[in-house]
Amino acid sequence: TRTEGWITGLVLAAQALPGHMDAATFIRELAGSHRFILDYLVEEVLHRQPESLQRFMLKTSILNRLCGPLCDAVINDPGSNGQEMLEALEHDNLFITALDHERRWYRYHNLFRDLLLKQLGQFLSSEEVNRSHLRASQWYQADGDFIEAFDHALAAADDDRGAELAEGAYRDMDDKFLSAAWLDQVKKLPNRITRLYPLLCVQIGMAYSDAGDLDASEAHLNMAEQSLEQVVKTEQSQSLPGKIALARAINAQLRGDIQAVVKYAELALQLTPDSDFFERSQANVTLGFSNWAAGNLEAALKVMTDWMESMQKTGNTVFVVASAFAVADILVGLGRLSDAESSLNRSLELASTQGDEAIKITAHHYLILAQIAYERCDHQLFASRLQMVHKLKDDTTLIDWPYRWNLAQALFKEREIDLEAALTLLDKAKGVYVRNPVPDLQPVEALKARIYLAQGRLDKVRAWVQERGLSVSDEVDYLGEFEHLILARLRIAECDFSGIDSMLEHMLAAAKAQNRRRSVLEILLTLFLSLLAQGDPQQANTMLNQALTIAEPEGYMRVFVDEGEPIKMQLESLAKDRNHPLRKYLLKLLAAFSRSTTNPQQTALIEPLTGRELEILRLVAQGLSNSEISQRLYLSVSTIKGHNLRIFDKLQVQNRTEAVASARDLGLL
Repeated sequence: TRTEGWITGLVLAAQALPGHMDAATFIRELAGSHRFILDYLVEEVLHRQPESLQRFMLKTSILNRLCGPLCDAVINDPGSNGQEMLEALEHDNLFITALDHERRWYRYHNLFRDLLLKQLGQFLSSEEVNRSHLRASQWYQADGDFIEAFDHALAAADDDRGAELAEGAYRDMDDKFLSAAWLDQVKKLPNRITRLYPLLCVQIGMAYSDAGDLDASEAHLNMAEQSLEQVVKTEQSQSLPGKIALARAINAQLRGDIQAVVKYAELALQLTPDSDFFERSQANVTLGFSNWAAGNLEAALKVMTDWMESMQKTGNTVFVVASAFAVADILVGLGRLSDAESSLNRSLELASTQGDEAIKITAHHYLILAQIAYERCDHQLFASRLQMVHKLKDDTTLIDWPYRWNLAQALFKEREIDLEAALTLLDKAKGVYVRNPVPDLQPVEALKARIYLAQGRLDKVRAWVQERGLSVSDEVDYLGEFEHLILARLRIAECDFSGIDSMLEHMLAAAKAQNRRRSVLEILLTLFLSLLAQGDPQQANTMLNQALTIAEPEGYMRVFVDEGEPIKMQLESLAKDRNHPLRKYLLKLLAAFSRSTTNPQQTALIEPLTGRELEILRLVAQGLSNSEISQRLYLSVSTIKGHNLRIFDKLQVQNRTEAVASARDLGLL
C-alpha cells in the first residue's frame, strides 16, 4: 500500500527491511527519505530528466493535487505550460496518477513526492518556497477552495492571510453544515494571531458551539470582547456585540438555561440592525427553540415556520430543507403525524430541485418518515423509507446524524424485543451525542431505564431514579416529562401507587394546556396502566377511550401495540361492543397486535438487501431452483446458496417460501 504497487519500490523496501527490528513501524513510516528509496529515485529517475522537467516537478511538489492552471500559477513562468508538462509526465509514466477521467487533476506518487519535497530545500530558498505556497493559496482562493488556500497560506508562513481567509470562508461553509471542517483548519492558527481578529474569534466560538464544546466557545467569545477593546472602531466591529450575544444565547440553549436564552437573544435583537436580516432571523429562531424546550410547541412551530420563510426569501434553500426535520419533530410532538409527513414531503421536493448539497442532508427526513410509517404499522412504506435512509446516511453533513441514527435503530430493536441489542445501540448513541438546539426530550439513560423495566431489572431502574433525584412530588416540566413517565412505570411495577396518579394528572393538564397530543396520549396510557393495576378497570377504560379518540385520526398503532397484553385484553373487551364509535379502529389495532407477534420482520431491513440479493430473491419468487438461478446469473450454486442464507438472515425467515412471503409483505416484490 505504501509503495502503491511500484515493483521497484517493493524490492527496495525489502532490501531495507533486514536492518529494522520493527517491520510494521518501518512500513508505516516508509517514505522517499529512506536511503534505498532516495538513492534510487535521485539517480535513476530525477537526474535523468531534462532540467526544465526537474525544475517543474520540484516546484510543484508543494501541491497535494496538480492541474495545469494551478501549476502555471506556482511556477510563475510565462514560458511554462503546466498542462503539457503533466501530460508528458503521465505519458512517460513518471510517478504521476490521473485523478479524473478528463485528465485535469493529477497527483504525484506519494514516495516520489516525498523525495521531491526533500530535494526542494536544496533547489529553492525558504523565501522562494514560501512565495510558491502563497501563489498556490491565491489560486485556490480564486477557485473557491478554502481548505487548500488556507493550508498553503500557513505553509507560506502567512498566518495573517490564513486568518483573513478563514473569516471570509466561515459563512459559506457554515451554510453548507461544514463548520466542523472549517474549525479543524482554523485550529492550526496560533492564539497570538487569532486574538487579533475579533470577528474570527466569534466565528470560532460559534463553530465550537456547533461541536458542543461550550467552554471553548465561551473562551473565544471572551477573547473577541477583549480584542474589540483594542481595535479601531469600524462598521464590522460595531456589529460584533450582537453576534456575541447571539452566540451566548445559543450556548445557553445548549446548557438548558432558558432564562439566559431569552436574555441574550433579546439583547442580540437590540444590538443587531434591522438591515442584518440573517442575524435577526437567527436570534428569533433561537427564541423559538426555547419555546420548544418549554413545551410551547405551537409557538415554536410558528417561529420555525417564519425562519424557513425568511431563509427561502434570502435564497438559502439548504437551510430551508435542513429546518424541515425540526418542524417535523415539533409536529410529531403535537401529535400531527400527517402534517409532519406533508411538511417533510414538501421539503424533499424542494431538495430535489437544489442538487446534491440539499439532497444529501435528507437522511433525517426519511428517518422521521420511516418512524411515522412504523408507528402506523405500514410495513411496506417503512421498508421503502428505510431503504432511502441507508442510501443517504453516509453522505449527510448534519452533525447530529450519528446520534439520531443509532437512537432510531435502538428504538426499532426495543420494539422487536431485542433488548440487549437496543442497549448496545443506545450506548453507541450516547458516545456520539453532540449538544445541539433540538431539546433532548428522551435522554439515553432514561431510554435505557425503560429497557431495564422491560427486562425486570428494577434495581437498575431504581439506581437511575436515585441518581437523577426523581420524585412523584416534582414540578414536572416538558424536558423532564419522559423521565417521570419512566418513574411512574417503575412505581406501577413495584405496586407502589402513592402520588403517581396525582403527578400524572398534573402532567396531563400541562400537556393538554399546550395542546401536546403526543404527550397526552402517552400520559393517558400510563394512567390507564396505573388504574388497571390498582383494580379500577372502569376508570382505566375511561383513560383508554380518551387515548383512542386522540390516536385514531392520526392512525397511531405501535403506541398501543407496544404496551402488550394488558391493553390488548381491554381493546378486545371494548371491541365486543358493536356500537363502539371507534370499533373499526379497535379491530385494526387488534389485527396489528397479531401481526406484531407473527411478523417481526418489519424492522429486519435495518440491514437492507443488496442489489444482487434482490435479484436472486425475485428469481426465487418466480419458482427457479438454485441450479436454474446459477445458470441464469452465471454464478456457482454454492454462491447462490450463500446469498440465500444472507437473505434469510436479513428477513428473519427459515426457508424460501417464508422469504418470498416476507418480501411481499415488505413491498420488495
